Amino acid sequence: MRHTPRGELTRRTAGLQNLMRQEGIEGAVIVQNADLFYFTGTVQRSHLFIPADGKPVLMVKKSYPRAREESALEEIIPLDNFKDLPGTIGAYGYKNLDKIGLEIDVLPAALYLKYQKLFFPAEIVDVSPLIRRVRMVKSAYEIDLIKEAADLNRTFFSRVKDFLREGVSEVELAGQLEAVYRRHGHQGYVRMRGFNQEIMYGHLMSGRNLAVPSFLDSPEGGPGLNPSFPQGAGFKKIGRNEPVMVDYVGVLNGYMVDQARIFCLGRLPEKFERAHRAAIDIQDQIKKAARPGVLCEELYNLAVSMASEYGLKEHFMGHPDPAPFIGHGLGIELDELPVLARGFKIPLEEGMTLALEPKFIFPDGEVGIENTFVVRDHGLETLTVFDEKIQYL
Repeated sequence: MRHTPRGELTRRTAGLQNLMRQEGIEGAVIVQNADLFYFTGTVQRSHLFIPADGKPVLMVKKSYPRAREESALEEIIPLDNFKDLPGTIGAYGYKNLDKIGLEIDVLPAALYLKYQKLFFPAEIVDVSPLIRRVRMVKSAYEIDLIKEAADLNRTFFSRVKDFLREGVSEVELAGQLEAVYRRHGHQGYVRMRGFNQEIMYGHLMSGRNLAVPSFLDSPEGGPGLNPSFPQGAGFKKIGRNEPVMVDYVGVLNGYMVDQARIFCLGRLPEKFERAHRAAIDIQDQIKKAARPGVLCEELYNLAVSMASEYGLKEHFMGHPDPAPFIGHGLGIELDELPVLARGFKIPLEEGMTLALEPKFIFPDGEVGIENTFVVRDHGLETLTVFDEKIQYL
C-alpha cells in the first residue's frame, strides 16, 4: 500500500497557501474525496482545514484509526459533530475568520448552505479554482505514480489479442479485459470532477456502436447496456473488417492514465486507415509544439487546422456533435486542468500531464489514438507506450 510522503503533502499545501494569500482567503475547508486525497493521502470522511498560514488540521468523522494510519499529516484529530467545526478550528488559533474557501464547484447546495450558516458572518468563496491550479502541475513523485499506471495499461493492451475474436460481444470482451486490470491492482473506480460526468474503466465499442453519442464529454459514447448508464460496451457482436476501439483508464494508487488503440479482425476500409494516419500525424505535431509557454488554445487550433487539411474536419472529435477539445489534464481525476480547447488561454507548464486524443468518428465506426503525456521543455514525453498502428489480428 502506497502512502503519500509528508514532504509531498507539505509541498502541495504550501502551493495552495501561496494562492490563498494572494486572494485574501484566510482558510479553506476541504471535504471532496479527490482533494482530500491530494492534500492528506486519505479519503476517510473528514474536514481538512488549511489556513493561509500555519499547519493544516484534519478532523475525522470516520474512520479515525484509518486516517491516522494512511495520512502523514501531523495534526489529525477526531470530530464527531459537524457543529463543532468552527470551535475546533478556533481552538487552533483560527478565530473570527472573515473569508473562508470551500469547494463550491463540487459541494451539494444543501451542504454549502449548512457551511454558510455554520461560519456566519464569514464570506464564503470558491477555493476550487486555486486547488485545481495547484493540482494542474505534477511533482516528480506524482509523475512516477502515473508511470506505474502507464505500465498497468501496457499490460492491459497487450492482452486484447488473447480475447478478441469474431462473434464475442463487446461487453464480454470488456469484462475479460477489466479482469486483467483488477488482477494487477486497478482500484476499479475512475474519479471525475464534472457534475454528472461518470465513467467505468473506459469504452470498448465496435463498428456502428462507435458512432452512438452519449451525455459524456467524450468524442465517442457507445450504447451501454441500458438507459441508466448509456455509454460504453453494448451487447453487439464484434465482426470482421470493422474498427474496435479500446479506450481505457488505468488507475493505480489513485493516479491514472488514459489510452486508446484501434484493433481489427481482418482489414479496415481505406477511409479508416487514412483517418487513423491523420490522427497519428496530429498527435505527433502537437507533441512537438506543446512546450512550456504555449497556450492550450493554440494546440487545439493546430489540431483542427490539420483535420481540415486532411478533409476530415466534419468527423473530427465526434459526429454530428464534436467534443470541444482535443486533450485534457488528468491525475487523480480524469477531467483535470488544463484543457486543450478553444478559449483556454492558460500556458503549458513543465510537469503538466495531458491525455491527447485526436479521433475521427464516422457513421460506421471510429479510428484515432489516445496517449498520456507529460509536458517537458522539448515538448511532450509519452508515458503510455504501446504500438500506435491499427492492430490487425
